[in-house]
Amino acid sequence: MIFFLQKSIKLLRIRYITPIPNNRSNYMNFQNIVAYCGLTCKGCPIYWATREPDKKLQKKMRTAIARICNEQLGTDYNYENINDCDGCQTASGKLFTGCLDCEIRTCARTRKVETCAHCPDYICEKLKKMYKTDPTGKVWLDVIKSTL
Repeated sequence: MIFFLQKSIKLLRIRYITPIPNNRSNYMNFQNIVAYCGLTCKGCPIYWATREPDKKLQKKMRTAIARICNEQLGTDYNYENINDCDGCQTASGKLFTGCLDCEIRTCARTRKVETCAHCPDYICEKLKKMYKTDPTGKVWLDVIKSTL
């Protein structure tokens, strides 16, 4: 779900964008914010809204995110449905409701892998399906895979 939102980042604050890796050292600098699928938490509008200190702006961001979800995913969210999120790898922190049932997250947690690049079945059908819509995560995971 998050990868659909990342395509609409122009609506939100650009200051939060994380660069796509182009080498191993870039990966090492950002490895703690890479989701199982390879997307970066710091590139996620929900993650940005979670960290926005200005409550008025936070509400505007959440409203925009809800609208994007509704338009692109057919959900019926309002700003209150866009809850705080500390990233999909969080064990006991806050997690966006839409990520709770992510099949990639569920699989990676079941297999106890750091990212999908660490999985012996990389690249699986779940990832291929996701990457048809947003190949950004594949770039990250390919960099990670090259460091293993």
